[in-house]
Amino acid sequence: MPEPLIGAVIGCGFFAQNQLHAWSDLADAQIVALCDRDPVRLAETAARFGIARTYTDAGEMFAAENLDFVDIATTVASHRLLVKIAAQAGVHVICQKPFAANMTDARAMAAAVDAAGKTLMVHENFRWQSAVRRVIEIVRSGALGEVFFGRVSFRSGFDVFSGQPYLAEGERFIIEDLGIHILDIARALFGDVVRLTATTKRINPAINGEDVATMLLTHGGGATSVVDCSYATKRSPETFPESLIEIDGTLGSLRLDAGYRLQMGNRVENLTPPVLAWASKPWHNIQESVLHIQRHFLDCIAAGVQPETSGADNLQTLALVEAAYLSAAEGRSVALAEL
Repeated sequence: MPEPLIGAVIGCGFFAQNQLHAWSDLADAQIVALCDRDPVRLAETAARFGIARTYTDAGEMFAAENLDFVDIATTVASHRLLVKIAAQAGVHVICQKPFAANMTDARAMAAAVDAAGKTLMVHENFRWQSAVRRVIEIVRSGALGEVFFGRVSFRSGFDVFSGQPYLAEGERFIIEDLGIHILDIARALFGDVVRLTATTKRINPAINGEDVATMLLTHGGGATSVVDCSYATKRSPETFPESLIEIDGTLGSLRLDAGYRLQMGNRVENLTPPVLAWASKPWHNIQESVLHIQRHFLDCIAAGVQPETSGADNLQTLALVEAAYLSAAEGRSVALAEL
């Protein structure tokens, strides 16, 4: 067995706990250091995962540690600086989504890591959920023929603000936080997008951003898809955090329905994901995907190949977010070439 890659995690917040659990399950990675500006949260997380070396300054951590990779699990405002520091330190980088605050930053970050000759992957984990992955495999196999229509839907009334209160504070919400994942699934299924039209609405008066968004995507390969997201939908039973998918192709149709039920023609598959030892319902499908995407990151480093959600690839997903906000603000269709 080769020696494990030595890594550090920057950010010890709500979702980073899942990433640390997943790293603990991967024998070819070892997290030796943590960094967070909040000393209480830092100490609690270090004790939980048995990590002895902690830092409140990322620059000091890179200077003191001999790292192979870093997992940046902070909010978007800090990403450009942290990715730049990581590139200067010559380490591989996995960075939480949204990758950057704007396209200029995203391009600069991807270029910095590329110039350092290291691997950069964006933590777009939804396409690594096992049920979604099965749908991607079917589409890529050609079993549905030429795909001409798709819908990827995430509609819920789940209170995401209790665990992540900062989500209620920003001017942008559902497209930037959740919709980016659903748009990335659409790209994985139907290819890159040439034109997008979006509408948004705020239903919850206690938040600043939009909590409903509907987007129409024209894909370069000829398919049309609808991506719709809502945190204002009262469903019974609640389907959080499932992504529901419909696809029509020249050879057949596919539906991924609530309860992880996949139907293609007369064939039905139960794609209920496992509940990992450290996971809990209803988050278990997302928690499982964290393990899968981090496994992919390590495999790509070992093989010297680009990850599916590399920094360069994620520029296309981030551009869809920017196009959606522009379309909704100006009431028009946006060509991706504008961005």
